[in-house]
Amino acid sequence: MAHPQKLGKYLITEVLGEGAMGVVYKGFDPDIRRTVALKTIRRQLDDGSEFAASIAARFRNEAQAAGRLAHPGIVAVYDYGEDQGVAYIAMEFVEGQSLAHYASQRVRFTDEDIPGVMSQLLDALQHAHQFGVWHRDIKPANVMMGRAGRLKVADFGIARIDGGGLTQTTMMIGTPNYMAPEQFLGQTIDHRVDLYSAGVLLYLLLTGRAPFVGTQDALMYKAVHEMPQPPSAVDGADRPRFYDTLIATAMAKNPAQRFQSAAEFKQAIVDAVGTPFVDSAWDRTIIVAPQPAPKPVQTLPAEPTTASSSLPTALATAGWDMAALAQAEASLARYVGPLANVLVRRAARDCSDLPTLYAKLADQVSDPVARSAFLDKAGSNTTAARTSLSAASTHASAVSAVSAATGGASATAAAPLSDALVEQATRLLAQHIGPIAKVVTRKAAARAPQRDAFFTALAESVDQPAARARLLSELSRLP
Repeated sequence: MAHPQKLGKYLITEVLGEGAMGVVYKGFDPDIRRTVALKTIRRQLDDGSEFAASIAARFRNEAQAAGRLAHPGIVAVYDYGEDQGVAYIAMEFVEGQSLAHYASQRVRFTDEDIPGVMSQLLDALQHAHQFGVWHRDIKPANVMMGRAGRLKVADFGIARIDGGGLTQTTMMIGTPNYMAPEQFLGQTIDHRVDLYSAGVLLYLLLTGRAPFVGTQDALMYKAVHEMPQPPSAVDGADRPRFYDTLIATAMAKNPAQRFQSAAEFKQAIVDAVGTPFVDSAWDRTIIVAPQPAPKPVQTLPAEPTTASSSLPTALATAGWDMAALAQAEASLARYVGPLANVLVRRAARDCSDLPTLYAKLADQVSDPVARSAFLDKAGSNTTAARTSLSAASTHASAVSAVSAATGGASATAAAPLSDALVEQATRLLAQHIGPIAKVVTRKAAARAPQRDAFFTALAESVDQPAARARLLSELSRLP
């Protein structure tokens, strides 16, 4: 189909996705110079039918529901309009992937990550509920996992605005795997259907699978009459038993027996965990997913699945050039998001040169056109080799800058890190990754007590190669 170059004042810069209902574009607001996402409805749906009217109503509902909310955990809606016969919503552009994407890649969220993910989700739901908005379709596809470990709830298309009267509170609407019993039964619903769905999502994070599977009839029967297998009893899940009680409460058949608010659900998780947790720690676990045992030649060493490891050091240790692989990661990230780091790491275990690596990574890009563009970026074997050499030189210069500023590796090998230096480094790192910088610097200082190794460890937490190089330069100038 032909895509417009502009909608309203927004310039179209890229097609982000196409579905049966419409197209999502990446756009640019020239007035305030902001990147936005533009969600549209297909013209073919505007045929005057009752179905078309329903779709249009849901589209306007999304703008109205999300537009009345202002919370860092909810995708912001900026504008609603129509142009060239196309209705569109201008909303916040979130750089990242949905939880459904990571679930399909079988990324395992750790016991350290899950409380933080749920904490952010429940904070967002609490805000929406306080403003009379019930999402009614909480599921992995509608939970965006952005950069720096921040989560955002999206797609309020079937949300219920309390008192708005757009949709009946007794309609059976939602996604079957995540629907509460009262939704299946067409009974009166309220905000507690979101808490049930949040419990189903928690179950997925814990076990890697939905609590109920089958046809829609089978799902309906199980949701209404059966309780899921406790997470601690699921083969391979290996989760703390306190989650069994949390799931049983969140997914209770009777809404009166569930948590009565998202805040109550969150507090129950905090109380059960018993120790403080960082709500954005999951971001590093996605980047450092569990890997197979290493091979003896040009491979990656085995690494713990914590936030303390990252791409550059492991690859450099294994003989790969850090900057060349960072470039491959940056190219792939355009198509698969932050998971590119994991995929590059895995591919590097089986490849010995960049052309082979790019060919292997191309298998992860499902769209043929996008795959071709990715391979074009890689270029020929000769070009890739030159890129590798150039990147190696760049990396060597960056390392030299750190070493020179600290008096050289030999001069700093025994020099301990001062509290003042760690504090200054934390402030610089926070400009790139936000509040989690305090946790990252603490862990980096513990495992890399020398100045140059400490700086390199901090740089590993910055995804973008250009930003990583800038941070290294800033760190090198610290006294």
